[in-house]
Amino acid sequence: MKKIISLLTYLILTFSVVAQSNIRLNNYWGNMAYINPASVYDKYQAVFSMASRKQWVGIEGAPTTFFGSASTYFEDFHTQLALNLIQDRIGYTNTTNINLSYAYAILFNYDWQFHLGLGGDYQSFSYDLSKVNMASESGNTISQMTAAHRFNADLGIELSNKILKIGAASQNLMSLFPSDRPLQTNTNFVYAKYHQESNATVNLGAGICGIQYANIYQVEFNLTSYFKFRQFNGLTDKPDLFDLGVFYRTQSEAGMIFGFNITDAIHLSYSYDYHFGGIRYGSFGTHEMMITYNLARKAVCHNCWY
Repeated sequence: MKKIISLLTYLILTFSVVAQSNIRLNNYWGNMAYINPASVYDKYQAVFSMASRKQWVGIEGAPTTFFGSASTYFEDFHTQLALNLIQDRIGYTNTTNINLSYAYAILFNYDWQFHLGLGGDYQSFSYDLSKVNMASESGNTISQMTAAHRFNADLGIELSNKILKIGAASQNLMSLFPSDRPLQTNTNFVYAKYHQESNATVNLGAGICGIQYANIYQVEFNLTSYFKFRQFNGLTDKPDLFDLGVFYRTQSEAGMIFGFNITDAIHLSYSYDYHFGGIRYGSFGTHEMMITYNLARKAVCHNCWY
């Protein structure tokens, strides 16, 4: 256990030479805007989410992440604005991200849209010195424990229709410049997501996402079933009653995601993933919980008299 904690501490304290990997959640499959500023989520007037993630349960000082987001789509202007707040705690370190993004939708025809997105980040890195064991840390290490603040940027594109999304995004673009001493590494995503839309009781979804940061490359596969609920007259669809998915991430990590609607507007989801590598000897896996509130879009009748 002490070796694992020492390894985590070493990785954290060397952020001035090699930045931390990007912070992300399992539940981005429900809304790709969590990883791509260009992904437009126009099904609702506005979407609000909160999440908590506890990684590697059983290992002292393992990452704990808190996430909050709000987005709204202005249909008349084909524009989405989004705000994401993330705090990541590892041992006695704290990383905070405040991200504001803008996306614009270009309508090709009734079915297809092309999205462009740009995001700006304020990132800070600090230490909770009350948790530092001064007796075990060298004076040289303590002297390096100073807070840092940086600005960063994200960029993305996406092509989508009702059932398919294909996109690419680059996070922390400013980290590509060696003189910046970044707090987080540049991270790149390319993905394709399919979500069946039919009157069947069960609809299927699938996705593949390639992820690259520093010299690490990952591929994630997702398969999800969406269980629908229809009103008694069989004419009006409500949102999916619940969904159940599994995913596999290369480098020996697999998990499941379960979500259900508490009401038509409130969705609760839970995910669990387990690492089959060496970390499994000290960990019981990773837990993540997210709650989402969807503000319904008001129906507009363009041919009505008022």
